[in-house]
Amino acid sequence: MSVNPNGPMAYGDEDVSSGSADGANTMDGHNKRPSGTPAGSGRKRGRKATGDAIVDAMLEIAAASKLRAAAIMKNTWANMDDIDLQLDEMELAAAAAGYYYFNSLTRQPPLASSNGKGSFMTQVLDGPHELCREMFRMDKHVFHKLCSILRQRGLLRDTCGVMIEEQLAIFLNIIGHNERNRVIQERFQHSGETISRYFNNVLKSIKSLSREFLQPAPETTSPEILCSRRLHPYFKNCIGVIDGMHIPAHVPAKDQSRFRNKKGFLSQNVLAACTFDLQFIFIYPGWEGSAADSRSGKYYLVDNGYINMEGFIAPYPGVRYHLHEFRGANKLPRTARELFNHRHSYLRNAIQKSFDTLKRRFPILKVATQYGFQIQRDIVIAACVLHNFVRREERNDWLFASVEAVAAVEEETSDFDAQPDIMQLGSSVQEEIAFSLRESMAAAMWNDFVITWDEW
Repeated sequence: MSVNPNGPMAYGDEDVSSGSADGANTMDGHNKRPSGTPAGSGRKRGRKATGDAIVDAMLEIAAASKLRAAAIMKNTWANMDDIDLQLDEMELAAAAAGYYYFNSLTRQPPLASSNGKGSFMTQVLDGPHELCREMFRMDKHVFHKLCSILRQRGLLRDTCGVMIEEQLAIFLNIIGHNERNRVIQERFQHSGETISRYFNNVLKSIKSLSREFLQPAPETTSPEILCSRRLHPYFKNCIGVIDGMHIPAHVPAKDQSRFRNKKGFLSQNVLAACTFDLQFIFIYPGWEGSAADSRSGKYYLVDNGYINMEGFIAPYPGVRYHLHEFRGANKLPRTARELFNHRHSYLRNAIQKSFDTLKRRFPILKVATQYGFQIQRDIVIAACVLHNFVRREERNDWLFASVEAVAAVEEETSDFDAQPDIMQLGSSVQEEIAFSLRESMAAAMWNDFVITWDEW
């Protein structure tokens, strides 16, 4: 991939070299080439001349060695000083030529960053939009907006060697591709200690934005409900969906029994709530409780893992529920409870879309990393903050669009993460309130479905 050395920014400790690595004579880690010399031909001539010099020098050394050996054998010492001097000069010349030639072969920058520090950043930010999406997991303007926020608020600062853009890029490369430290070292041409330091700095700064980007849902009815005859007015007071997922975890042996789930692998339980706009309201890795919302009769949709109680509306148990169960010859609901469950499932699918988008953007959430457990938890929070930030800044984000498009056709058909063990203890009064609300919602939508609607 070509690199523009005269771009708007240069990243790293050193200037970005122009052109490819071909034709560059490398001395002390810096690329130098006389002006006006063609890169390819200059390098070929330089290598040939250096190789010939080494061969000639070694032949001269061999000849001188033979001459000195012969003199010693004949006890002829008269001319030994000249022979030794000649030999010393040739040894030095050969050593210098060998050192030069060795450097020209071994000190070239790696292919991943063939033009020195910062070339990867230049390639991505000056390259096609698809490359930025692939490497940084967001569009260019979203990336620059996030850098601007981190800089203006003092959450990160430019250093003499690494600008904020590169610090953020290091972090996004790690969580967006689950790359190991040594791979990032090669890509960005920094030491392992530098990579680790900036990863932790960016993680801390992104997590600090959680209060701003993980906020309670608004009081008003969601547009996704308000604009649908199938959902409004029945779900007008619904503010979001709650569900749980398992994130693979790496924990010490002494703690593994507490983190081993029903499927037998180690994971951290993550409790999450999202809006129907696919933004997370809150995220709680390693959760130990619940998040109720008692504002003026508002409630969340939950699955059968919860008790149906005030603030949480679950589907009817023992009644078909998932969307794929309503396909085929028996697709029409036969009772009010089936109709309620179908629409409940349709709405609750928002949390599955959110989880799917989150994991596709940040694959590090699909594996057990070697970080300490607190860092693993913070990565989940930071990923959700970035998820919401992208959603707000780019409504046409390619990952959101692709997930919504697929989910609209194949909702609830994939095997999403098993849900965490959910224990909810509610009073009989709370359960009775929720039961009455669910019954009235089901009756109203069934009445409209049977009497006035030709569609369901």
